[in-house]
Amino acid sequence: MQTHFTPEQLKDPATARSNEILRSCVHCGFCTATCPTYQVLGDELDSPRGRIYLIKDMIENDRPADPQTVKHIDRCLSCLACMTTCPSGVHYMHLVDHAREYIENTYKRPLYERMLRWTLARILPYPMRFRVAMLGAKIARPFAGLIPEKRLRAMVEMAPKTIPPVSRNDDPQVFPAIGPRRKRVALMTGCAQRALNTDINDATIRVLRRLGCEVVIAEGQGCCGALTHHMGKTAESHGTAAHNIRAWHREMAGEGLDAIVINTSGCGTTVKDYGHMFRNEALAQEAAAVAAIARDISEVLIDLEVPEQDRFSQGLTVAYHAACSLQHGQQIKTYPKDLLRRVGFKVVEPEDAHLCCGSAGTYNLMQPDISKELKARKVATLEAKAPDLIAAGNIGCMMQIGSGTGIPIVHTVELIDWATGGPKPAGLGTVEAA
Repeated sequence: MQTHFTPEQLKDPATARSNEILRSCVHCGFCTATCPTYQVLGDELDSPRGRIYLIKDMIENDRPADPQTVKHIDRCLSCLACMTTCPSGVHYMHLVDHAREYIENTYKRPLYERMLRWTLARILPYPMRFRVAMLGAKIARPFAGLIPEKRLRAMVEMAPKTIPPVSRNDDPQVFPAIGPRRKRVALMTGCAQRALNTDINDATIRVLRRLGCEVVIAEGQGCCGALTHHMGKTAESHGTAAHNIRAWHREMAGEGLDAIVINTSGCGTTVKDYGHMFRNEALAQEAAAVAAIARDISEVLIDLEVPEQDRFSQGLTVAYHAACSLQHGQQIKTYPKDLLRRVGFKVVEPEDAHLCCGSAGTYNLMQPDISKELKARKVATLEAKAPDLIAAGNIGCMMQIGSGTGIPIVHTVELIDWATGGPKPAGLGTVEAA
């Protein structure tokens, strides 16, 4: 794609990076075939190629964002399926992130929109605030059908039936390895996940310790910054990310770390991009060092060589849902399935496994109509496999899919923990091993 940015414009690092990305696009349109919003809406402007044109026109002409551009950028899930498909290596993630920051700086949203986004940014990244909000939503849930505003209704409907107790395993501490120590790792405990499902971190700690890892919960870590980052609120996202970088780098400089383990793939995609996010800031070197050792839990377990099990060899078919942030954002496609098979589960995959379930951070709250259409499609393809249970590697996907099906859904690491000696995941209910 031909661009015409001025030398003055290219002095801005974000614009210079967007220029590189735009120039790599060859207009082929392959991305439209795997774009979920294009599949649902059929509008070229709701495809990666269409959004690229809108972003180029907005940034190249130094014009404030207009309502049409904002509408189509807001509809983007950032699922990054386009990056998997693109034959030219267009780094759409960095481009749309820049566009969102540009929109945030140049476009004044309607008052209700501003209040909604401000509220989400002040609640979701903070576990205790999120718990209080979920309690309120739980009380309001029986009356959800009476709420006229779709997004507010979606927030109430998202509230889980039960709010898990606070886990003390998320407090700063060190869990010793069981047996000889093979690795020293830091576990990112996350934010929303700590409020929605405390079993995931508990299972992760047990598995890692069982396989010889000393597990560190670093003091000062918190939200990865993804939620506000995808809202274009760069100062806020970098502020929370900086806490993580400092916390983990202290451990790296002290007793050392072999990996930073992340069991929420949306967070993993962001942490692995810290080097880019902070490339022009004072923490650039530390951010790059942190990003270099960030690993999804499946990567770490593959490296640790989880022992084979045959406990479930006579039953329990698992439908594996590939989170977009894992298969597209981090390009991790086979490890979770390999691990599940290794510990004895029969693994099946739904049709169109590359398409998003519609969760995408706050997308299911901000774009409820599109999100519900994508959820219905995903649930139908999963149920078509008639599995005993569903496994996923991202809490957002688990909440989204779980709200649309009666089939139990649990995190992949919970199943691996169960198969290797841990307790049965609470989310499985009456499902039993054969």
